Amino acid sequence: MDQDHPMLSLVYTSSAAQPFTEEELSELLESSRAGNRSRGITGLLLHRDGEFVQILEGDRDEVEHLMGRIVQDRRHRDVRILLKEPLHERRFAHWTMGYESLSALDATPAEGYRDSFDDLRMGDHDMIGRALMELTMWFRVRDADQRREA
Repeated sequence: MDQDHPMLSLVYTSSAAQPFTEEELSELLESSRAGNRSRGITGLLLHRDGEFVQILEGDRDEVEHLMGRIVQDRRHRDVRILLKEPLHERRFAHWTMGYESLSALDATPAEGYRDSFDDLRMGDHDMIGRALMELTMWFRVRDADQRREA
């Protein structure tokens, strides 16, 4: 473990081997959140039409161990790590797994709306990093707004 950066942020994409129902996604989230809570992992999961983008953050060993399990999970295919970097401060400290089903959003695209994750899969490292930072910022601002309203 890198003593200067004991935390890690890892972003990956994958495709569902079979379509998930909303109930199956809900069960996946419930069990994943419980596991993440016990391991000190936080992050974000996006789902749209069988495609996933997930940000995992936490202790380097815990995140790498979880990623190894995800790669072996038969519910995933085409797993691709997009970004793996030392983390100085958690971006999703309040979320054991923040989740948004992008297909459930309003039919009128909002500012920042993404209709696919293709640029995350096929872009160069700098473009992927910028897209992920924009996505992260959008969810963090949205979460802060919702917390203020509550």
